[in-house]
Amino acid sequence: MENGTDSFYFRFTMFVNIGSYYYVAFVFSLLLYSFIVSANLVIILVISRKRSLHQPMYMFIALLSVNSLYGSTGFFPRFLMDLVSDSHLISRPACFIQTYVIYTYGCCEMTILGIMAYDRYVAVCQPLHYHRQMTSRTVFNLLVIAWFFPNLFLTVIISLSTKLPLCGNEIQRVYCANWNVVKLSCVPTSVNNAVGMLLTISIVFLPLLFVLFTYLRIVVVCWNKSAEFKGKVLQSCLPHIVSFVIYSIAGFCDIALSRYDPDELNPFVAVILSLEFVVIPPVLNPLVYGLKLPEIRRHIIRMIPRYKRKSVRTTPPYFMTVISSTQTMGTH
Repeated sequence: MENGTDSFYFRFTMFVNIGSYYYVAFVFSLLLYSFIVSANLVIILVISRKRSLHQPMYMFIALLSVNSLYGSTGFFPRFLMDLVSDSHLISRPACFIQTYVIYTYGCCEMTILGIMAYDRYVAVCQPLHYHRQMTSRTVFNLLVIAWFFPNLFLTVIISLSTKLPLCGNEIQRVYCANWNVVKLSCVPTSVNNAVGMLLTISIVFLPLLFVLFTYLRIVVVCWNKSAEFKGKVLQSCLPHIVSFVIYSIAGFCDIALSRYDPDELNPFVAVILSLEFVVIPPVLNPLVYGLKLPEIRRHIIRMIPRYKRKSVRTTPPYFMTVISSTQTMGTH
């Protein structure tokens, strides 16, 4: 394409030639997408149906699953089409829509994890005030914030990118990414860079610093407590820590790949780094919360037909047990 001209299509350049193995990759990706949809739907269904799970922590977990479905749907259908296609072309409007969906998924994931860290902080460090602070209205407001600000920032950023005159149509990814499109611009992109930096600071680094601060406070509170107290707090916070670390690593790989020249990397390594961000968190989040939190795990097991006729001892909701324990420890 000649310089200074715009194309109605973009072409993905990171689909390496693996011959007939494309169909193996297609089947594997389809199974992976099916697992993501099924596992996250189970988490949402369990939390929505069981009144004992209508607590802030579990509502945030359900929101993580909704966000995983949203982000995966923005990536996998198009990716599956490209696996069985020879052209790997995507229209310009479809590219910007995919960019918007995947980026809002990523930003919302970080804001939700930040809100979950606040919930854990209040539960452990201020247990006597937990029910007064984490009311239904507060939870609703936090959920709105988690979705509103990322969508607002991304709307501005994508709008700026759509107006750029482009001098190329090759995107060095397996999906559309904003920075890869901006790099094709024929004109200076200082405004796009400034807004992108503001987004990174507001939606990525601020939640990151807040999560680190909250867990530092939790460690300080737990420092002189009993081993039983520390065990209960760890059991409550560990799934969130695991999700946060997984997402941070995947997000770092995605940002590094955007700023680094993929041509200098092994093609397979570049593809794997490109896929981490949109594949690993949606796969591992339902596993982490479904297997680690006993209250969710217990209800999932009850949904399996062969377990329905078995009697299961009724226990207090896990979340309320942790809060009660922290309240008891806090009075000593």
